[in-house]
Amino acid sequence: MSVSPLVGPVENHREREKGFLVYPVYSRRSGGLSMGINLFPDRKRCSFDCPYCEVFPFLAKPEFSAERMEIELRDTLAEAAVRGLPVRDICFSGNGEPSLSPYLAAALRRAGNVREEMVPGAELVLITNGTGLLQKAVFDLLQDAACSLPLNIWLKLDAGTPLWYQQMNRSAVPFEELTAKIKEFAACTPVIIQTMLCSVDGKAPPPEEGQAWESLLAELAARAKNGKAGVRKVQIYSKARPAPEDPKAQAFPLTYLESRAASLRLALAGVSAPVPVEVYQ
Repeated sequence: MSVSPLVGPVENHREREKGFLVYPVYSRRSGGLSMGINLFPDRKRCSFDCPYCEVFPFLAKPEFSAERMEIELRDTLAEAAVRGLPVRDICFSGNGEPSLSPYLAAALRRAGNVREEMVPGAELVLITNGTGLLQKAVFDLLQDAACSLPLNIWLKLDAGTPLWYQQMNRSAVPFEELTAKIKEFAACTPVIIQTMLCSVDGKAPPPEEGQAWESLLAELAARAKNGKAGVRKVQIYSKARPAPEDPKAQAFPLTYLESRAASLRLALAGVSAPVPVEVYQ
């Protein structure tokens, strides 16, 4: 089988930087084996420039092909089945922001069909920084996919203020414009919010940043309409793997993550639908 190996967690994250379209990985947040799909096998492409990003600079020859992705996905899922390894999800992540790929719609459709046929108990996941939502075509695609496939959308939200947003994500996309579009999307589509907490240049986010982040999440959580939209869950985690800019960004201890999670739970207590807050180290 022409597949990437089912190996350890750091090594198989590195496989995506060798041109693989499908890379099995043991994921903290998925709670088991995740089949990663990489829409950018040739080089990193992202609208963020996060200092904690684990994707190292690379150049590879393969170009993305939805047909080849489907073949690799089927082969890799078949190998996992032979080994008796349960698959928790099929996840679009890879070397950058998936919504920047012109192949996203075709890849989602093919992966959705494979999931339904081979691993119906697994979830289909898209990890996104949300910047693609500023394009109506992407907004509509993800809204439709969330209902039809169904697609679970994990939305990055690392900051509550423009200042910390530039520290954590260093993006040319204005913070206010991005968060306004995320609010619009959460009002019609369920999302899981994922937040990376780490120090940058030895500095933790200031108290006012944490308060603004909690207020933003509370507003997003309150946008659910009849339980069909809003925030399904919040995932808090810290840096766990080597990054090209080390040691610019550094992981926080579990005690810090838990304290932020506890504070957020209090902030979300007034929201009508309970929102689970989970911590991963």
